[in-house]
Amino acid sequence: MEHPYLFFVKVFEAIGLGHFAHTYPHVVYSWVVMAFLIIAGFIATRSITLIPSKFQNLFEVLISGIEEFMVDVTGEEGRWLFPLAATVFIYIFVSNIVGLIPGFFPPTASLNTTLSCALVVVVFTHIIGVMYHGPKYIKHFLGPVWWMIPIIFPIELIGHFARILSLSFRLFGNMMGHELVLGILFLLAGAFFAPLPIMTLGIFVALVQAFVFFLLSIMYFTGALEHAH
Repeated sequence: MEHPYLFFVKVFEAIGLGHFAHTYPHVVYSWVVMAFLIIAGFIATRSITLIPSKFQNLFEVLISGIEEFMVDVTGEEGRWLFPLAATVFIYIFVSNIVGLIPGFFPPTASLNTTLSCALVVVVFTHIIGVMYHGPKYIKHFLGPVWWMIPIIFPIELIGHFARILSLSFRLFGNMMGHELVLGILFLLAGAFFAPLPIMTLGIFVALVQAFVFFLLSIMYFTGALEHAH
């Protein structure tokens, strides 16, 4: 179902990039989300003071809360992974929430976006494993005893591939489903009041889906940090 009106697609049409914008709206709105986060981060950090402003205070509470939760899960050893994990959470949450604004399209309602996020997390998980364990990281895939390797190794490979599918399809399915429901209600009702309960529920869905993606990501990171049994 085509979105009834996309503001930034119209902007791209005005500058002669309409075909690209109509073909890849998720890319256009990914750029919008990234620009928003960069500008918000710049505003929050350009004048850091001991007595924080409301905007600085909001960012400090958000970032420190995410960091403390992550360290509780991964331990102090995983603190250096915070920038990636926090970026994933904030980017996905904002990408989810922009879909509630009329004329905006949530980038996470495209499988291309969710798949790219999942690939970053899963590939980096194995980079962490190799960094911490070197060649011994292969033991994570071989099982506890040598004679079970022909059974355990294929299962582990399938399991790690399934992580990509799980992360990407769960987020994509929920956000696309919500977008379709909103589109249908807008077409049937023609006003904001009928879709309002779904939009309110959408805030909760956006937060939960971002948190689930974030939680699974740090659990994968923690598994890569641990020694194989």
